[in-house]
Amino acid sequence: MAGIGVRLNRIYNKNTITTNLVGFGYSTIITVAPMFLVIAAVMVMQIILDYSVLNYFSRELYACTVLYIFVFGLLSASPFNAVLSKYLSDIIYEDRYEDIMPCFYVGLLINTGFSSLLGIPFCLWEIIAGDVPVAFVFCGYCGYMALVLVFYSMLYLSICKDYSKISLFFLIGMLVAVILSLVLSKVFGVNTTYAMIISLDVGFVITGVLEYALVRSYFRQNSGHYKAVLRYFKKYKRLIATNFLYTLGLYIHNFVFWASDLHMVVAKSFVCMPSYDMASCIAMFTNISSSVIFISRVEMNFHERYKAYSEAVIGGRGMDIENAKRRMFDQLKTEVMNLVRIQFIVSVVVYLLCIIFMPELGFGGLILQIYPCLAVGYFILILMYSLIIFLYYFNDLTGSTIAATVFCVSTLAGSVVSSNFITIWYGAGLIFGAFCGFTVAYFRLRYIEKNLDVHIFCNGSLMKHGEGKMPSNLVYDKFKTAGYSKWGKKTDYREWAKMSDEELDPSAIEEAEDAATQSLKRNDGWISIKDFFDDDDKTEQQKQEAYVRQRQAKFAAEESEKMTRTEFGRNTDSSLNFEKTENK
Repeated sequence: MAGIGVRLNRIYNKNTITTNLVGFGYSTIITVAPMFLVIAAVMVMQIILDYSVLNYFSRELYACTVLYIFVFGLLSASPFNAVLSKYLSDIIYEDRYEDIMPCFYVGLLINTGFSSLLGIPFCLWEIIAGDVPVAFVFCGYCGYMALVLVFYSMLYLSICKDYSKISLFFLIGMLVAVILSLVLSKVFGVNTTYAMIISLDVGFVITGVLEYALVRSYFRQNSGHYKAVLRYFKKYKRLIATNFLYTLGLYIHNFVFWASDLHMVVAKSFVCMPSYDMASCIAMFTNISSSVIFISRVEMNFHERYKAYSEAVIGGRGMDIENAKRRMFDQLKTEVMNLVRIQFIVSVVVYLLCIIFMPELGFGGLILQIYPCLAVGYFILILMYSLIIFLYYFNDLTGSTIAATVFCVSTLAGSVVSSNFITIWYGAGLIFGAFCGFTVAYFRLRYIEKNLDVHIFCNGSLMKHGEGKMPSNLVYDKFKTAGYSKWGKKTDYREWAKMSDEELDPSAIEEAEDAATQSLKRNDGWISIKDFFDDDDKTEQQKQEAYVRQRQAKFAAEESEKMTRTEFGRNTDSSLNFEKTENK
C-alpha cells in the first residue's frame, strides 16, 4: 500500500482541522468502508422488509447463513492471498505485467476450488440432516462463492492502489442489493428471507464482476506462465501458514464457545453462540480505527525510513547503512507507541459509548458482560498484527509464522480454559492468546534489529537452488565446448546435435569419413564413422551422434598437436635463454 502515503502527505501537510478530518476520512474509505457498506445494506434490508416480524427459525437461519458466508469465505481465501500478493509485488517490481493475468486465473482456480471443497459438503449436510430447502441452500452457497470472488479481486485492485474504486463497487453492489430486495419482496411477493439472501448474492456478484472488469482493463496481456505461480506456493509455505493461522486465530475463540453448553444449533447444521458472536463483533468495531491509524502512520512515516535504508544497502557506505538502520528502527518504535496511545484513547471513548447506548438498542445482558474482555483482547491483537506486518517488511517469514502459530494455539488453549470461568471472563482466552503472540512478535523484532546486518547480507546464495540430476564436477573442457562445422568454421559442438536429417548432406558425410580416417591415425580406439553410415540397422540419430564424436576427435587431435608444438617451442626458447644468461 505504498501509494497511500503520497496522498496522505498531501492532505496532512496543510496542517488544518479540516484536512486532518479529510485525511482520516480517506484512510477510512480505503480500509474499512467496504465492510461498513455491507453491514449497512444488511441492516437497511432488515428494516424495510420487516425482518423482525418473521418467525424465530427463519430469522436465525438467515442470520447464521450470512455469518457462515463471511467467516468461512474469509478463512478459505486466507491461505492463498498472501502468497499471491507476494508474487504480484515481485512481478510488478520486475516490470513483468504480462504475468499478472496468469496469476489471477491460477489464484482464482485455487481459491474457488478450495472454497468449494469446504462449501459443498456442508451444503449437502444442510439439505440432508437439516431438511433446509434446496433453493435456500443454493442461494447461500452462491453468496459464499460470490464473496470469495469479491475478496479475491480486491487483492489485485489493492495492488493497483485503486482503493476508492473498491469502495465505489461495494457501494454500487449494496445499493442494487437493497433495491432488489425491496422489489422482490413488495412487487413479486417473494419470501422475505429469500428476497434478502438473493439480493445479497446479486450485490456480491455485481461487486465481483466490476472488480474483475477493472482488473482486465488494467492488464490486457497474458504471458501464459502459469507454473511460475504454483512454484511460489511451494517457496513461500511459511507465508501461507502465517496468514491462515492469524485468520483462524481471529475466529477460533468463537469456535470454542460454539462447542460450549451455551451454543445454539439451527437446522441441525449451523452452530453458533449469538451473545458471544455479537460481543466479538462489537469488540472488533471498537478497535477497527487502529487499521486506519496504522496504515496512515506507516505509509506516511515508516515507509520513507524503510526506503532510505534499502537505498543505503544498495549503494551506500557502511556508515550510511548504520545511520539509516538506526533512524528506521527509531521510527518503528515511535509508530508503535503512537498506535498504542491513539488507539487506547479511541477504544476507551467507544467503550464508554457502547456501555451507555447498547442497552437502549437491545444489546444488553450477556453481551455487555462478555464485551469488555473481548475489547481488550482485540486491542492487543491489533498491536500484534502490526508487529507481524513489520516482520513482513524485513522478510522474516520464520518469525511471523512463529508469532501467528503461538497466537492461534494460545487463543485456542486459553479459550478452552476461560469457557469454564464466569461470564465476564469469557474473553480472557483471546487476551491470553493475543498477548502471547504480541510477546513473540516483539522479541522477534528486537532480534531482527540486533542481527539485521546478518539477516540482510548473509542470507543469500551464490549458487542457484534447483532439483534434478546432479551436474558434472567438470567446470570447463575446451575440447567439448568447441569444434569445426562442416564448412570448416569453429562453432559449438551442440549445434551438430540439433541437426536434422536434411542437414546431413552427402558432403558432410564425406567430410566425416575423412575425419574418421584422420582420427584413426591419431587416436587409438575410435571406430570409423563409415561403419555407422553403412549399417542399415543404425538410426539417423545414432549416425548423427557418431558424426559429432568423430568431429570432436579430429578437433581434439589437432588441438593436442598444437599444444604439444607450442609447449615444445616455449621450452626450447626458455632453455636457450637460460644458456645465454649462464654464458654472460
